[in-house]
Amino acid sequence: MAYTAVDYGEVSVLIGDRLGAYPYSNSLLVRGATASLVVDPSLSLIASPPPADLVLVSHAHEDHIAGIGGYDIPVHVHRDDLPGLRSRAALVAGYGLPPEAEAELDRMLRDDFHVQERPDANGFEDGTVFDLGGRTVTVVHLPGHTAGHCGFLIEPDGFLFVADIDLTSFGPYYGGADSDLADFEASMRRCREIDARWYGTAHQKGVIEGAPEFRRRLDAFAGVVEKRDAALLAFLTEPRTIDQIADHRLVYRPHVEGSHVQPVERRTAEQHLHRLLRQGRITEVEKGKFRAT
Repeated sequence: MAYTAVDYGEVSVLIGDRLGAYPYSNSLLVRGATASLVVDPSLSLIASPPPADLVLVSHAHEDHIAGIGGYDIPVHVHRDDLPGLRSRAALVAGYGLPPEAEAELDRMLRDDFHVQERPDANGFEDGTVFDLGGRTVTVVHLPGHTAGHCGFLIEPDGFLFVADIDLTSFGPYYGGADSDLADFEASMRRCREIDARWYGTAHQKGVIEGAPEFRRRLDAFAGVVEKRDAALLAFLTEPRTIDQIADHRLVYRPHVEGSHVQPVERRTAEQHLHRLLRQGRITEVEKGKFRAT
């Protein structure tokens, strides 16, 4: 496991294995005149964690905190994701898996991702500023993926780290127990309004230069939500239950298996159903059965 450092001003993007594709992710090293910090220490940092004075975490998911055990320094995350950083049991519970799958998830977090509890972790809020001396890192709360999911705006470099608003073809992920589609869409709109020189993602898309190109890619990423609406409406030409919709799948391809698939598909389906009901584009023809209008 290793990383490749690419500099954007005084921001080093530590590109993880496989261009940061899961189970890896991209981390940041930000240097100021008086302090430095690491953002999202990933699996790729375990072998040689770069020295830093503090750690910022965009959100409490295993691929963003796997390398945190290499740091005996202050760790900060948004207060809404604080429980998952302080306790592995809370992190497991936050995935919303059936009880029979939780033991295997806990084993994976412990053995494969080396997740270590940080009961000393601190909570920050939207707008919190970390001053590194001549360089600031400002928290930009971008909920939806998780309740506490955040980006970081680094000045004067003009670098916005958008974490898991990652622009990949997989599309927005809002199937977690504390995810929210409406919040995710609002967060994408907020990112669109921020002018930066560089936009860094946590996974394969890396760094995008310039607001016009970032917004073009962000619009395509956001468009996946409408594609899922359209796919659901096409499936609801006859009445269907939520279980049938989950089996049909809006998120994962048919070959993907695992205990996480059904809960994620069900939560995603429920959110799309609720929005389409509010829009009058579907109706509940009988209790628990929905059809396109």
